[in-house]
Amino acid sequence: MRPDTLPFPALPFPALHATHGGIWLARPDGGVRPVSRGEAIGLAAETPTILLNAPVTATRLGYGELSGLDLLELYAFVHPACFAVPTPAGLARALDLPPPGGDAEAAAFLLTVAAALLARLDAADWPEREGAWSSAQALARLRWPWAAAVAQRLRKPDRAERWLFARLPEWEEAPPRPQPRPIVLGDTETQASLARLLGTGAEPREGQRLYAAAAARAFDPRVAEGRPHMLLAEAGTGIGKTLGYLAPAAAWADAAGGPVWISTYTKALQRQLDRETRRVFPHPAEHRERVVVRKGRENYLCLLNLEDALQGGFQGRAAILAHLVARWAAYSKDGDMVGGDLPGWLPTLFRRAGSTALTDRRGECVYAGCPHYRRCFIERSARAADAADLVIANHALVMILAQRRREEGAPLARLVFDEGHHLFDAADSTFAVALTGQEAIELRRWIIGPEGKARGRRRGLAARLSDVASYDEEGGLALEAAQAAAAALPADSWLGRMAEDLPLGPLERLLAAVRATVYARARAADAGYGLETEAAELDGPLVEAATGAIEALEALVRPLVRLRQRLDAVLEDAPDWLDGPARARIEGAIHGLGHRTGMMGAWIALLGRLGGPVDPDFVDWLAVDRVEGREYDIGLHRHWLDPTRPLAETVIKPAHGVVVTSATLKGGVGADGGWDAADARAGVPHLDHAPMRFAAASPFDYAALAEVLIVTDLKRGDMSALAGAYARLIAAADGGTLGLFTAVQRLKAVHARIADRLARGGLPLYAQHVDPIDTGTLVDIFRDDPRASLLGTDALRDGVDVPGDSLRLVVMEGVPWPRPTVLHGARRAAGGGTAHDDRVVRARLAQAFGRLIRRADDRGIFVLLSAATPSRLLDAFPPGTPVTRVTLDEALARVATRLSSVTTLRHHSVRAEGA
Repeated sequence: MRPDTLPFPALPFPALHATHGGIWLARPDGGVRPVSRGEAIGLAAETPTILLNAPVTATRLGYGELSGLDLLELYAFVHPACFAVPTPAGLARALDLPPPGGDAEAAAFLLTVAAALLARLDAADWPEREGAWSSAQALARLRWPWAAAVAQRLRKPDRAERWLFARLPEWEEAPPRPQPRPIVLGDTETQASLARLLGTGAEPREGQRLYAAAAARAFDPRVAEGRPHMLLAEAGTGIGKTLGYLAPAAAWADAAGGPVWISTYTKALQRQLDRETRRVFPHPAEHRERVVVRKGRENYLCLLNLEDALQGGFQGRAAILAHLVARWAAYSKDGDMVGGDLPGWLPTLFRRAGSTALTDRRGECVYAGCPHYRRCFIERSARAADAADLVIANHALVMILAQRRREEGAPLARLVFDEGHHLFDAADSTFAVALTGQEAIELRRWIIGPEGKARGRRRGLAARLSDVASYDEEGGLALEAAQAAAAALPADSWLGRMAEDLPLGPLERLLAAVRATVYARARAADAGYGLETEAAELDGPLVEAATGAIEALEALVRPLVRLRQRLDAVLEDAPDWLDGPARARIEGAIHGLGHRTGMMGAWIALLGRLGGPVDPDFVDWLAVDRVEGREYDIGLHRHWLDPTRPLAETVIKPAHGVVVTSATLKGGVGADGGWDAADARAGVPHLDHAPMRFAAASPFDYAALAEVLIVTDLKRGDMSALAGAYARLIAAADGGTLGLFTAVQRLKAVHARIADRLARGGLPLYAQHVDPIDTGTLVDIFRDDPRASLLGTDALRDGVDVPGDSLRLVVMEGVPWPRPTVLHGARRAAGGGTAHDDRVVRARLAQAFGRLIRRADDRGIFVLLSAATPSRLLDAFPPGTPVTRVTLDEALARVATRLSSVTTLRHHSVRAEGA
């Protein structure tokens, strides 16, 4: 559709559309012509130009940064909290416009989109009108490129608009929830609940019915303390696992009056569960009340940080982002900035300038001391979770909360760990210890507050607890001592001093000694990227530096512990000035002090082992973290050799019922074995009773739906040959390809060689670590375009649900062997050597293959570009899946032949829709 045929006037600006296949310029009258990169860059620098995703356009042009009239910024203003795939076709669907037919037409279509969005501002039924005029005035003062065009179409409201913080609802205090009633779900109740979720006319699935019956037993009353009902359940793709456990969980929660926590590893599954639970509670208001997605504090918008940003705390582009986020906050469901209804592409438009500063990432919350406390998204989410039937969270948060609730005597009692094959990894991260420069300087800032010319609202402990210090003399003295001791922690510019070998203070001297040891011992082959070495057989200077660091940390812990004691005493005495907000602020400080003194206790324990015998329960190492040769952190690390040990003690044993489930729980081993691997992932060896087990194979006919091809004639290490193989396979499949890599360098090298060639053939190629787009949005773009392909690393190997024609070919560059890190080496030695490696690889292959067939009508091929793939690993694929070793030419012929019927059917469908 040409701009001059629309019922609204076109803008007097050109539009620039750049892909790997070419660059096109559209004039305001709709005329389109191809342009060179130099001409496009010059035009964008001199003329107000309409763009779609300026950072991506700049990347396509090979230019550092472009500014212009970005349609995504305008969309975020007009339709906050409404996601749209950030492509021409995606915007067409979001705005109910005919999509462009190709890249050349897309340039003119950008003019159409701009006019349509601006016309929406005049519509009487525009639902996001409130607050728009005030926001536009503020954006105009910041010289937002769209400000003039928006101001022309927005009429001033008759009365002043409510400020954002006045529009947000307030949460209310609620009484504690009573203890759940002891309920035993009968099979009839479980199956009735499942039938309600499936709805009328649903095809009965025996595997799903049996799965639901098995899951129900995990909700039975516990018979002994420390012995929860525990179910390990592997349910192959297509069984209907999600509804299988939601049926008994919802039935139990309703009958018993207690909550069920459903934990995932990926945000994608959290979003899926949020949708699936609408079957349980179809009415929107009931769903909001009884189902809550709970995330860590760092995911939510902090209203006090936002207010600071809006009132001058942010400058330039970051200030524009803050105002667009404020528009979103007024219409957001829950204020979740990471995986919620804030479009993932919005922060990337600003190169993430300021986006992380809008969340509570540094423990700086003042709780009830905040003027927006009663409207806080974080507090509202926490309180809603306390009253909900079903709470959806991630593994790490559930483990942290379970540990905290256990200490408070109110453990999380009913838990479902979906994506249970990641339970080990999540526990590994949650229960680890890291004494690094970045962690230490954050601790210093939390205690002392901003130093030098630092801006923002961050305040140290003394400022946050000034009333306590003036009321309680001992507390004030403890505060002063803590501030003085915190001066021993790393200060600003510490990394620069490391490079110059000029450390200040005992902690910086420790980090300098760590850095020197790592560079002396680390392998030269790792040059340019992270370096590490085992913390064993350490020399005298490092051990001596560790002793000094221990003394400094102990000197800091003592006044902080004393301060916490005095805060407890203040709460107990309850002076006249201690109102509700002050009490909540002190309780928040007590929690923060407990967390940080615990962290420092772990640091001291780690340092105390240096130079002594190795602790068999832990793996310790030294590391210098780098990206492309640039250092960004230095420190010491400690992980449990088996992190399911603390998992069992702090999460599983205090619970009443636990379900651990996954489609690949046994790590890709068939139905006749693999439970040892599942037990090890779930912490079963640390329990004194055996769990229940359930397994149901996928109902899919993999022999008919899929096949695995192992390419035998690709030379290892030949980058040109690897890139050529990817390009030819993607072309043979006509797109729809997910390419998985074990190294970012190879991903970038392959993408650089083939992206332009494929795009000229109408096959767009996207890539993690190349395109300035967040991973979630990349997957959305990939899912949205059946001819698109996507290259990625570990994050795309699991948790990516792209059913249908958009994903019909998975290509892996080689066998996904684990990286030879210090931690892996220790676990390999403890876990049987190559047998441990094989378990890791089988699990990764099973997860990668699981991306391919998501529905009964999916068709696809899995290609492994590794001639040396051991046959013993091939049982990672579902039973019945054909596995064949072929040459690349044979693989290309198979892909073209087998997938041609899929692509032909799609082309017929597209033509029919166009007709």
